[in-house]
Amino acid sequence: MDWNAWDVEAIRRHFVFPQAGRVVTNNAASTQPPRELLTLYHALAYDYDNVHRGQSSASQRTTARFESAYDDIARFIGARSRNSIVAVRNTTEAHNAVMYSLLAEFRDGDNVVTTMMEHNSNYVPWYAMCKDILPKFGRRVEYRLARFDPLTGELDMDHLKSLIDRRTKLVCCTGASNFFGTKNPLADVRALAGASGYVQPTGERRSYLLVDGAQLVPSSFVDVQALDLDYLSFSFHKMLAPFGVGVLYARERLLESSPPFMYGGDMIAEGRVFPEHVEYNALPWKFAAGTPNILGTIISAEAMRILLDLALTPGRLRHFATDKPIERATVEAAMGRVATWNRELTGRAIEGLSRIPGIAIYGPRDAARRSALVAFNVAGRSPMDLARSLNEAGVESRAGCHCATLAHHALKLNPPASCRLSFYLYNTREEVDRAVEALVAIVVRGDRGMASGRQIGARRNPLPPTTNSRYGAATAVSVY
Repeated sequence: MDWNAWDVEAIRRHFVFPQAGRVVTNNAASTQPPRELLTLYHALAYDYDNVHRGQSSASQRTTARFESAYDDIARFIGARSRNSIVAVRNTTEAHNAVMYSLLAEFRDGDNVVTTMMEHNSNYVPWYAMCKDILPKFGRRVEYRLARFDPLTGELDMDHLKSLIDRRTKLVCCTGASNFFGTKNPLADVRALAGASGYVQPTGERRSYLLVDGAQLVPSSFVDVQALDLDYLSFSFHKMLAPFGVGVLYARERLLESSPPFMYGGDMIAEGRVFPEHVEYNALPWKFAAGTPNILGTIISAEAMRILLDLALTPGRLRHFATDKPIERATVEAAMGRVATWNRELTGRAIEGLSRIPGIAIYGPRDAARRSALVAFNVAGRSPMDLARSLNEAGVESRAGCHCATLAHHALKLNPPASCRLSFYLYNTREEVDRAVEALVAIVVRGDRGMASGRQIGARRNPLPPTTNSRYGAATAVSVY
């Protein structure tokens, strides 16, 4: 990649946080929204109305935008159509949706395999299913946990293979760890799950594969068909959108055969409720009970569009707020550039942090084998204290277990916590250096509260033009 072609300053002009002098390095938890998305959110109020429930022009326009958002999401991840997309609140709800949809299919003696490196949301639902729910119905289902290499933070593929057998209905695996940063070999995991021989209700002889894509999708090119995924989850608040919308992708045939996990409202076929039976709606609305997060879904799809623009042409928004089709080649090019820039920042952080006495850095040392985060501990230092001191120095990090509690316990960390820096496409090399230098000052010299250099109320940055807006002139309004 030509670093000169990655115009990070042009990218940053689309965001508010640089004006406050913030050094945002907690992007693995949540990213910052571009100001265009905030402006668009307000602009949508001109046509605000419910979807699938009205004959007004406003309702029809909102419905069209809402359904178009499903199409955009499907194209972004390479799904065949919107029929494979379920909009949920977050990645956690996506995993619970899979659990409740498959609940009745688990047979006595089955097992589900997950890993010790998972986010709690891809372990606790399976624990609850096996320990709390199914025993009440007299079914014994086991959960199994694959180990990881404590030195490299990489999944122990031999151990994973030993856990998968002819009674493994489902294999759950993170695409990229939010603690180690490790990018798991999904093709190899798919091959192991595919060779299990488990007989599914559809007649297939293989284990289903659920991939937690919360850290993977925002920073990598993902093609659900090429990876042959049965389920994929991710959240938009980790890829530039505001909070409150996540996605569950599932193969269409699975959604067709699975019962809904919520009932009522839009998931019912129009007028098809009778005392004797109820008919469910067609996909994808079969899994859209009640009034959805309409504006959030529309805004989230636009977050994907502006992500493409920021990665490819930050000086001119070609996809955002337009009807321009999302092409797979465009997604691959854009996400390839995002991944490369993130790799540059992550490698720089690892190199700098490695010079700090007493530091333990978790996960692969090769930045090409990990996502854009670095978790660490410093001997004799509380990770929470480190994060608080970094904040006083003007660097926003995060300390805790990062909801990767199993992995922290497996490493025998006491407390089960670490400090983490995480980056995204708008971070600069200088911000990485500043975070490293701040930590050096805290650990080596014992400094606290370094000058943050914040410039609250700095001048506003001009926005590049948006062309062919599908939302009208109101999208030109600036929000600060």
